[in-house]
Amino acid sequence: MPWLILALMGAGTFIYGLSVHAALLCLLVKPLPVLALLGWLHDAPPSDYRRWISLGLIFSLIGDVLLAWPGDLFIFGLGAFLFAHLAYLKAYFSDCRRLALLPLALALGAGAILLSILIAHGLGELLIPVVVYASVISAMLWRALARLGSKVPKRSALLAAAGALSFVVSDMLIGINRFVVAFEAAPYLLIVTYWLGQWGITASAFGQQRHSLSSVNS
Repeated sequence: MPWLILALMGAGTFIYGLSVHAALLCLLVKPLPVLALLGWLHDAPPSDYRRWISLGLIFSLIGDVLLAWPGDLFIFGLGAFLFAHLAYLKAYFSDCRRLALLPLALALGAGAILLSILIAHGLGELLIPVVVYASVISAMLWRALARLGSKVPKRSALLAAAGALSFVVSDMLIGINRFVVAFEAAPYLLIVTYWLGQWGITASAFGQQRHSLSSVNS
């Protein structure tokens, strides 16, 4: 409960800060929801999965601060979240390694659509970093979806998949708002989908069971 209160207080204050354009307030409270998730995650059963999710949340905290910091630190924030997605990718690989062609096709399709939209509107010197980031988040989405229908506990698989999808939606909104067309609701929509994504990914560590090496490939 204390972690939930901290998360809700941080989220509410950040949204208020957005509405009144209080940049310093946003910078101070933006990390609180993810920090609360990190504290909550400590209550999950110890496992390699939990450790990698924890690392992903830590990199996300760094990315939160970099993106909220005065000045344009977008490329550094992008780098921090790239490492976060690599950590989540490793977590998903830790308990499921099946190929899962349909999830692979869906993830590649989502990445390709987003990249085509962004490239069409010009990315300039950010082209290569954005392509690399889009590739990594597509891989993360693929592995999250690959856990559905495997021997991974259903609740964990559903939460991770929903979280990954929500995270991808948030990143799509960031890309569209920054490179295609800015719209007033974007800051609110992208932060809410981001927090929901992080919550789903974190919650997937609860009830997540350990698997033998033979079941990891299922």
